[in-house]
Formats: sequence, C-alpha cells, structure tokens
Amino acid sequence: QVYVTETGGGSVQAGGSLTLSCEILGTTFTRYCMGWFRRVGGKEREGVARIEKDARPFYTDSVQGRFTISHDNDKNTVSLQMRDLKPEDSGMYYCQEILCSSWYSAFNNWDKGTQVFVSS
Repeated sequence: QVYVTETGGGSVQAGGSLTLSCEILGTTFTRYCMGWFRRVGGKEREGVARIEKDARPFYTDSVQGRFTISHDNDKNTVSLQMRDLKPEDSGMYYCQEILCSSWYSAFNNWDKGTQVFVSS
C-alpha cells in the first residue's frame, strides 16, 4: 500500500489556478497507478485525474483541458495543476493509489486531503 500526504489547497477566485502535490512516502511512485479524487460536501468521492505507470494521464470530463496530472520521479510526487478553476471545483482533494486502468481506489484508507475553495 502507498502512503501519501496532500498539500497545495487554498482559496482562489473563479478563473484562478492552484497546484496540488501528493508526496508518496516510503516507496517509489513508478510502481503504482495514482489518482486524484475530490469530495464535495457529503457526496461520494469522485475521481478527477489519474496517471498510469507509463505516465498516461486520464481525466474526468468536467476537468478535461483544465487540469493536468503529472509525476516527478526525483521528488516522488504526483501533482495536479488546476487552471481556470470554477466554483464547482471546490471540495476536499485526495490522492490515492488506484487499480490501474480504472477509477477505483486500491485501498479504502485515505489521507486527510487538501481543501480547495473557488469563489465566484
């Protein structure tokens, strides 16, 4: 299992940008498929971006063209660059190992996440 810690959240106005960072602890990123998820209010967590072992990125329709997921092998991190943010992007963002080629998390224990708030 991968252990992670998320940082980079904050408050921005609509149209602004933020970059979230997921530090992977104790192991090497390239062995895993990773995803960024968000939870809005009491709704279920949804996958917004994922990256496969070969670095291919995938995005949910609502963020396609605005979010970019990438990994930095030297820093052992997975980043989520978010631009042109919208109020509906607000939520708690989590990083998690995923089952490759899917939006399913590999485990059900989550880190604390990082909060994003986009004002209109």
